[in-house]
Amino acid sequence: MTKIELLAPAGDLERLKINLLYGADAVYIGGEKYSLRANATNFTLEEIKEGTTFAHQRKKKVYLTLNIVFHNEDMEEVDQYIEQTVKAGIDAFIVSDPFIISHIKKKYKNVEVHLSTQNSTTNTKAVEFFKEEGVDRVVLARELSKEQIKEIIDQTKMDIEVFIHGAMCTCISGRCALSNYVTNRDANRGGCAQVCRFAFDSEDGTFTMATKDLNMARYIKDLIEIGVTSLKIEGRMRSIYYLATVIGSYRALIDAYYNHTLTTKKIEKYEKILAQVANRETTSQYFLKEADDMDQYFTGRQELSNQDYLGQVIGYNKEKKRIIIKERNYFKVGDQVELFTPSGNNYSFKIEKIYDEEENSLEIARHPDQVLQIPFEKEVEEYSMMRKNNR
Repeated sequence: MTKIELLAPAGDLERLKINLLYGADAVYIGGEKYSLRANATNFTLEEIKEGTTFAHQRKKKVYLTLNIVFHNEDMEEVDQYIEQTVKAGIDAFIVSDPFIISHIKKKYKNVEVHLSTQNSTTNTKAVEFFKEEGVDRVVLARELSKEQIKEIIDQTKMDIEVFIHGAMCTCISGRCALSNYVTNRDANRGGCAQVCRFAFDSEDGTFTMATKDLNMARYIKDLIEIGVTSLKIEGRMRSIYYLATVIGSYRALIDAYYNHTLTTKKIEKYEKILAQVANRETTSQYFLKEADDMDQYFTGRQELSNQDYLGQVIGYNKEKKRIIIKERNYFKVGDQVELFTPSGNNYSFKIEKIYDEEENSLEIARHPDQVLQIPFEKEVEEYSMMRKNNR
């Protein structure tokens, strides 16, 4: 049985590695050109090579976004750039422009082309058309129901990718002009200013049009059983803690389905974890019904900074049996915390001691990025994370 793919966003090399270590089967990245996340750090050619090597050593994949709306000036160096990134080891390109699709398929037979959600594909005929053009996978628009997704899969037998978690676009996928109109930053060329999240004045007070985030943790079973090929997480600019938590949670849910251990209790556990790492409300959006006012913010909202993330494990002192962490947020002796690891193990414990690099004993950790040591009997992997134990 071929398992469904878990596809994660990586805005830089560290995020790529964390995503793959925490259970993603593939990552999608942006290079220094032609990507819709121009404000992300993005990847140089050397970093693409390092990232694909890291992924391929683990039998995982890397997809590169070439999904801007191309203008004439963008075409001048695109052929050279595609050739360079193919040599760097890219497994697939995520593309929306018909010419770029045709060019890649004619010249690079061993590299897949995935039709970007920027193309706003919502119907069977469109999927069939792009299948005939050589596209290997279609990333559907976010505005489709379970029944519509299933109908497309059943009728086209195409590999289909859908978004399952993260930010939604207020406008239909790939059709936003708000940012360009209000700020002269073109969302379709990588410059989205997220105008849909601005607060506007009206006669009745503050008005917003922002869409709540997507969360499909409860419907992983449905997506697998209707034949979806790949489950995609949004967020190339998200923190490493967010990515580790989200990818680790969906990895656990997917594996539980295939191991026949997916229960309501387990789903509720990971829904709670996912809710705690986010600062925005979530819904299933269009999957069960037409999205309505309950899926959007109309009268303002609060987005509080998440303080659960306490630190990242960067090593282990075997002699003194201590985890070495880089602090992220305030914690103190006596706090109940939890370590979660790339291998999927979780450890809850009470902090009994804290030491700094000079072996001073501390009662409180209050300086972000400070390197600290905490007694812990078991060695855990690098890139493990420590968070508050709120469960």
